[in-house]
Parts: sequence; structure tokens; C-alpha cells
Amino acid sequence: MTSTTNHSGKVALVTGANRGIALETGRQLAGLGFTVLIGARDLAKGEAAAKKPGGNVEVIALDVTAPDGPALAAAEVERRFGRLDVLVNNAAIHYELSARALNPHRTVGRKAFESYVVGAWRVAFAFAPLLSVSGHGRLVIVSPEAGSPAYSTGRATLNALTRILAAELHDAGVLVNAISPDWVETDMGRPGSRPVAPGAAGIVWVATLPDDGPTGGFFRDGKQLPW
Repeated sequence: MTSTTNHSGKVALVTGANRGIALETGRQLAGLGFTVLIGARDLAKGEAAAKKPGGNVEVIALDVTAPDGPALAAAEVERRFGRLDVLVNNAAIHYELSARALNPHRTVGRKAFESYVVGAWRVAFAFAPLLSVSGHGRLVIVSPEAGSPAYSTGRATLNALTRILAAELHDAGVLVNAISPDWVETDMGRPGSRPVAPGAAGIVWVATLPDDGPTGGFFRDGKQLPW
């Protein structure tokens, strides 16, 4: 499922990539020849993570919850590289699995929604011009199939955002898709869930689609899912 093409010279940014499935995604992209930028709120943790994947991996300061965080990160990427070929929009907090729609933990739910949905929109908005410059840009939005109220409503919102961005960026050659890695065994996942490697492979598959690949879809393991 993962692309075997060498992507040397291309630049990929993975948000929230100092751990878990996002770090594994960065490792796999680096293995394909990408220069991988790990977006992290905590630079120290990001720098420690950047030493793990191997290949050309660097860290960049990026707090998706800060109003100016994505714009500042985009300005740095533009200064250093002039474009962005792949954006994996992954950063999120708080799965809040025990909550219900009629009795949620409102503070946690609000923070989760702001990180997961508003943060993703900020990042997409900030980096869309750089993806357009690429001419072959790929925007990947990591979206769960289920979860707490914040994540269930977040999924619906992100999937709608995926379709809107896919339509708006079509003429620039940018493919925009949502991907569910399924439950994986990370700090935020369930114990005993699937390993991170196959979950990340699905993300990498979407990130390395050919120019005639799908856009505006929702996938898991290379297969399209219903909205």
C-alpha cells in the first residue's frame, strides 16, 4: 500500500509529530526520501523526537491552538523551502472516551474541539498557499471514525472541511483527503490496539497518491469509507 517512489527533495510537515502515530508517519515519509518537518508545541520534545526516525528529519515550532501559531510556522517553511509538498494535519488532544453528548466534560471537550477542528483549519489555511506552489501538494487530515462527542462532531466537521478544501485546491493540483488510522496503540489510543506502523502506512499512502489519485475522500488502509 505504501508508495515505493523516491521522494527525495520533497518537503513534508507532520503536525503533533513528537510521538505516536504522527512520529511513525514522519519516519515512513523520511524513509521515502522526504525532508520531514516535525511540528511540535514543545521544541525540546520535538528535537528529541526528530532524532528517532532517521533520514532527513527536523523540528519546527507549531502550536495549532495558538491563533498565530500556524501562520508563523508557514512563514518559516516558506523562508526555508519556498513550498510544501505534503501536510499531514494530525495534532489533537483528549479523546474523552467516557463522555456522552448530553453529559460531556465541557472544558475538555471544548479544548479537544478547538485543537482537533479549529487547529486543523488554521493549519490548512496557513499552508494552502505553499501546497499550491508545489503543484503536486497533498493535504492529509487525520480523522477518527468514532469517539467522544468532541471527536464525533469533530469528525463530521473535518470531513466537511476536507471536501471544501478539495474543491478549492483542485485547480492548484492539491489532493485533499481524510484518513482514519483506526485505533492504534499510542499514549492516546487503547492498550492492545493495532501497532502504529500499519496505521501510519495508511496516512503515508494518502500523502503519496499519484496526481490522478482521489481527492475529497475518507479512507482507512487504502479503502474508501462512508461519510
